[in-house]
Amino acid sequence: MPFQKPQKTNAPGCACETSDDDHCRPACAHATNPSTPALPVRSNMGSLMPNAAAVLAAVAVAALVAGRPCSGDGAPGLNITTDDVDYNGRWLPARATWYGQPNGAGPDDNGGACGIKDVNLPPYAGMTSCGNLPLFKDGKGCGSCYQIRCKLPECGNPVQVFITDMNYGPVAPYYFDLSGTAFGSMAKPGLNDQLRHRGIVDLDFRRVPCRYAPGQNIVFHVEEGSNPFYLAVLVKFVAVDGDIVQMDLKDQGSPEWQPMNHSWGAIWRADMHRPLKGPISIRITNESGRTLVATDVIPENWLPNTVYNSNIQF
Repeated sequence: MPFQKPQKTNAPGCACETSDDDHCRPACAHATNPSTPALPVRSNMGSLMPNAAAVLAAVAVAALVAGRPCSGDGAPGLNITTDDVDYNGRWLPARATWYGQPNGAGPDDNGGACGIKDVNLPPYAGMTSCGNLPLFKDGKGCGSCYQIRCKLPECGNPVQVFITDMNYGPVAPYYFDLSGTAFGSMAKPGLNDQLRHRGIVDLDFRRVPCRYAPGQNIVFHVEEGSNPFYLAVLVKFVAVDGDIVQMDLKDQGSPEWQPMNHSWGAIWRADMHRPLKGPISIRITNESGRTLVATDVIPENWLPNTVYNSNIQF
């Protein structure tokens, strides 16, 4: 029977540490020998991002356990950035699997390791993917967009996906673990299930600008647990580059911009030595170096777990 990557549970990322279900096994090792043990590719919930040594060790163990290496080198490739890859430029080889429900958005909670929620709804509409290290980039690849195409008889036209989750499994230098919806969308009409049944496929990919409907501006979500001394903000719906490499804030208590720290996924935080005084302006810098300012986007009487819409967009 053709290999189908087992559906995952509602763990927040695409990889997990539990060993009682085979959804934790690297795809290529499982394809070769379904009895192979689980290999964790994420350290723990407090740190979603494994170090390079852990990734390389997992590559070696997967090859030994499987009895032969995966097709190609499973070590991560070079980061895909706006500097070294032109938008709509050259196609690169990758491998892809899928997880979750066949027509779902990936995680059972419609979230993922970027911290973005409701990825089953527009504008993501379930067209989402986990990325391995050079795509997810320890969270700084969240929101970036890629065009993908497979080359099997069932495959149709290229489709675009958003990086909203992570899977550092040693499957290929570039590895997309797609939602069931995104994987099936690569197929010709009526062949979605047939393509999903293959489970793991070779494909080509290239980075493309993220495009949103007219009027869709950047959105900021103040995370649960934020308070006057600690502010955590998730940013989403970023056009063009899709990802953010720096966020800064300025409140009414200081005329200077204060750098925020990357927390995890698409979330940035500020640890304050004095209470923040709203309204708060946010400055964001994308990977291409362009900067925008959302003036007073977080109001004076802001609340945690609240969405604040901006009037800015790249």
